[in-house]
This record gives sequence, C-alpha cells and structure tokens, in this order.
Amino acid sequence: MSKRIHVVPHDSGWATRREGTSRAGSTHETQAQATEAARSTAIRERGEVIIHRPDGRIRDANSYGTDPLPPKG
Repeated sequence: MSKRIHVVPHDSGWATRREGTSRAGSTHETQAQATEAARSTAIRERGEVIIHRPDGRIRDANSYGTDPLPPKG
C-alpha cells in the first residue's frame, strides 16, 4: 500500500485518497480538515501528503518520513 496520501476535491468538499486507489479514504467539509487527517496518517506511517488545488493541480507536498532526497547544506 502506498504511503502517499492525496488531498483532493470531492463532491461533498475534500477527500483523502491513497495513491493508486480510486476510493476516498475519508471525506471532509474543508481542505484544511482533509489536510490535517492526511497529515496525521502520514506522520504515523512516515509517508507523504500531496495537496491538490480545486482544479486538481498539485499545490503542495510534505514528507513525514525519511526523505530520500534531503536538501544539501
């Protein structure tokens, strides 16, 4: 199972969805609520959250585990 969790627009607001699945993991009224739910799961599973804009484009991404490409000093 993928550790990437997407925050995507949904019929009733916003949803969290694991990468590679078509079904929403959870639905929320606001993007902030969906982002917090995804963040909580990503921290627990040391994964990544990818936040989308209402038009579907990626707005932001955050990693909560070992970063394979850490910034160079």
